[in-house]
Amino acid sequence: MKKKFSIVITYYPPEKKAEVLDSIKKLDYPKSKYEILDLPGKGSPSIYRNKGAEKAKGEIIVFIDDDAIANKDLLKNAENFFKEHPEIDIVGGPQLSPKDEKGFAKISGYTLSSKFGSWEASNRYGGKKLNLYADENYLTTAIMFCKKSIFKSVKFDEKIFPGEDSKFVMDVEKQGLRIAYSPELIVYHKRRKNMKEFLKQVFNYGKVLSSRKSFSDLLTKPFFILPSIFLIYCVELLFLSFMNFIFNKTSNSIIFIPLIAYLSLNIIFSFYESIKNKNIFSFMFLPFIFLFLHLSYGFGVIIGYIGKLFKN
Repeated sequence: MKKKFSIVITYYPPEKKAEVLDSIKKLDYPKSKYEILDLPGKGSPSIYRNKGAEKAKGEIIVFIDDDAIANKDLLKNAENFFKEHPEIDIVGGPQLSPKDEKGFAKISGYTLSSKFGSWEASNRYGGKKLNLYADENYLTTAIMFCKKSIFKSVKFDEKIFPGEDSKFVMDVEKQGLRIAYSPELIVYHKRRKNMKEFLKQVFNYGKVLSSRKSFSDLLTKPFFILPSIFLIYCVELLFLSFMNFIFNKTSNSIIFIPLIAYLSLNIIFSFYESIKNKNIFSFMFLPFIFLFLHLSYGFGVIIGYIGKLFKN
């Protein structure tokens, strides 16, 4: 029987069980209409996503993270979406924080879904509005639906990780194919459990972004490089303050204006996110998480671009 969906799950190490399988079993959708391609293995997940696309018998391939939790209406909503919008080739949805998430993981999720925290990438982590002209800032392989036919012209880049999903979406867009975002295609995705893992994740996002874009490309979207500019400013501010202390000089107050402006915005958005998420306790931690998120991402962009220059 021909399948509507082929669900491709990749993970490492091979002996590990994909947690998402438990929620897939509970989907409100006929089991006869979808197949599961469980593809564990070493190396880049893109290798196994491409293999999954080759093996898939379904009309639509579903890429989903192994540690995600699928909403029970996921496939039903996806089928309805493609019926209403047959012109769309790829559609993704939000990866929300699990409802039972606690502690640092829960609060860090607020920063990812905040415009102040992640700017355009926040689209991936919150239930935004339907967008039939989406781009790589909306979609990740945490949840992504692709018509099988697109793999005749586009593949996942097996040399890139992380950030391979963003490049895939960009390559699809270059082929003139249609990309969309639907807030009804929901998965729940665990956040990093501590600050160290969270900052490593954010650093890698910045590093990968700058390693595959030219400096002129980055300048066309200045919000991507603002964290790097802010990091350089903070380093210079520390250096100048130290030198003034050594030589017993008074710092010019003008140089602190950008810092004061940033801290003011940080406090405002931290308060807003704590109220919006009905967690006033989080206000004690959000300013620090926002700050280190921006600094870590900015550092990643700088390192990624420097690495690219040395490769050239």
